[in-house]
Amino acid sequence: MRVLVVYNHPYQGSFCHAILSSVTQGLTRGGHQVDLINLDKDGFDPVLREKDLKAFITASKDLNAAYSLLDEQVLDYKSRLEQAEHLVFIFPIWWELMPALTKGFIDKVIFPGIAYDYISSGNGMVSRLPGLKGVTMITTMNTPSIAYRLLFGNAIKKALLMGTFWKIGIKNRHWMNLAMVKFSKESKRLKWLNNLEDKFKNLK
Repeated sequence: MRVLVVYNHPYQGSFCHAILSSVTQGLTRGGHQVDLINLDKDGFDPVLREKDLKAFITASKDLNAAYSLLDEQVLDYKSRLEQAEHLVFIFPIWWELMPALTKGFIDKVIFPGIAYDYISSGNGMVSRLPGLKGVTMITTMNTPSIAYRLLFGNAIKKALLMGTFWKIGIKNRHWMNLAMVKFSKESKRLKWLNNLEDKFKNLK
């Protein structure tokens, strides 16, 4: 399976980086093809600028004109996304939401004419990614899970798995959230990492 991993964390010593290593090792052990987008190392610009909004509006009428307005980096990500059969995001939850680079990736790549089109009535969306069979979010946070669910409404689940990928028609959607990381024992962290490696080794 061709798996596109979108990673966002600026510090190589982070637990997110350990997660990335476990996920990629598992995928490699399972014979999957791994394509890694490291948003921090790529120097990705997350800001949706005037030309990007113009491309957003233009995409439903003239795709080539829309593409001509997009950054080369976005076009590269577009090509890689179109080849993916599974999409994995790895990022920390900061102030209950994703970091700016992950949000920018959603804004600039999960985009009309790239990831989806509007149906003719304008009241829905259809995926432009027929090869993409699933999306998995892996997140870390220091907030207790129950507080994130009850006080903050599972914001990542609602915003990304439902608000983005359900809307564009991706049926296989999963969220793996590792809570209270800062306060977790080393043995628990190692168990998480081993479970992730095994899970992605057996990804279907």
